[in-house]
Amino acid sequence: MGINVWGYREGSGRVGALDLTGYKVAAADGGIGKVSKHSDEVGSSYIVVDTGPWIFGREVLLPAGTVTRVDAQDKTIHVDRTKDEIESAPEFIGDQHVEDPAYYSRIGGYYGNLLG
Repeated sequence: MGINVWGYREGSGRVGALDLTGYKVAAADGGIGKVSKHSDEVGSSYIVVDTGPWIFGREVLLPAGTVTRVDAQDKTIHVDRTKDEIESAPEFIGDQHVEDPAYYSRIGGYYGNLLG
């Protein structure tokens, strides 16, 4: 049926015990920032990216399904979205969104629609 946007893809290289905080994040067309937090919760895994000066310190949440490869040696996470797609995603505001099912639904819909 559809791809689960909240689960890591097989072959992504994601190792469950590995702390991804501080890893660089590379979009399909270049770097976008660093991981500020992540969750490996089954059915709702994600990374939160601090975009730094790229989009004025905004944080964005990327579901685990957008991750194509985790390079532990280079400390880089590669995602299959462009900078524009990530910049257009709903903003992540930790205190408001960390436990908000409606926000997760919006994010899942946004990235799920991009999967075609």
